[in-house]
Amino acid sequence: MEMEGDTDIKKVLSYWMEGEINNFVKVWLSVYVSLSYCYLIAKIIPKGSRRLFAFIPVVLLFLSLPLKLHSMHLGGLTAFFIAWLANFKILMFAFNEGPLSDPSLSLPRFLAIACLPIKLQNSQNVNKNQFSQIEKGHKSLFNYAIKGFSLALFIKIYDYSDYMHPMIMLVIYSFHIYFCLEIALAIAAAMARALLGVELEPQFNEPYLSTSLQDFWGRRWNLMVSRLLRPTVYMPVLSLSTSILGRKWAPLPAVMSTFIVSGLIHELIFYYLGRVKPTWEITCFFLLHGVCLMVEIAVKKSIKGRLHIPRIIASISTVGFAMTTIFWLFFPPLLRCKADERAFAEYVSVGAFVKDFFRAFDFSA
Repeated sequence: MEMEGDTDIKKVLSYWMEGEINNFVKVWLSVYVSLSYCYLIAKIIPKGSRRLFAFIPVVLLFLSLPLKLHSMHLGGLTAFFIAWLANFKILMFAFNEGPLSDPSLSLPRFLAIACLPIKLQNSQNVNKNQFSQIEKGHKSLFNYAIKGFSLALFIKIYDYSDYMHPMIMLVIYSFHIYFCLEIALAIAAAMARALLGVELEPQFNEPYLSTSLQDFWGRRWNLMVSRLLRPTVYMPVLSLSTSILGRKWAPLPAVMSTFIVSGLIHELIFYYLGRVKPTWEITCFFLLHGVCLMVEIAVKKSIKGRLHIPRIIASISTVGFAMTTIFWLFFPPLLRCKADERAFAEYVSVGAFVKDFFRAFDFSA
């Protein structure tokens, strides 16, 4: 019976390492080798155009590697981590800017910061008030357990999607995407914390509690992306527009430029997911939010705090606007490439693998 069990284990592991998983391992090995190259090159070539030129092949490689993967989860997260986060950090690093520019970083920390949505905290340079803000950002295990349970519940609900109103399913998709992203990023952050022994900044801050678009995009949703876009897009445009429009109105074109770049990058990520010609709905989504955020900023500057909207009304209107525009412009491209069906099929495949894996260790028969 023992030999039979060993055979079953080999079959399971062989299946698991084939196809997507095999490609996933190869992709990430390529990522780590490429980032190690960047780490070593920076020791030799000073910041500036020469270092940028040396990094360009890595940037192009990171744009092509997600094409090796086809799954919603492994492919989507890999595209986000390397085509977006890693590339932006590498481009900043070429000029000795950004989170990779710390000369004291070891290679393991460099690799973690480069390709994961984390930002290391230096406890010696953080005051008590900042520590308080960081601690508030970290969520309890109970918080993640509730979201994990909700995600599992959503997956079960999909079995009855034919009997549910399409609008209800869209709401479920919204929370599914948010919970899936937060849990995946929390796992990545926890792994980095365990391996590197550092405190990490949170990536989400309960976006469904947002009281304005500024609050949603700047303080609650995907904070790592906000931290990357600020020095690479927002600040350069702000500096340029200040000399033209003055300090009061300079943030408006800076905000719009940031949303344009974000929209184009999202189009790229969606292409990785569906491999279909862009319809530009995603770009329109970010353009719309950029325009609305510009209006919000302009109104706030004009009224200078003379009007106070109750928090509950502000939250309902902000989240309602976000959800409405997501249903209108964000979800259609996802649904056209059958992202929901593919994601569900991946959950089923993982469940089947887990069952087969444990069955392979059952020697009682």
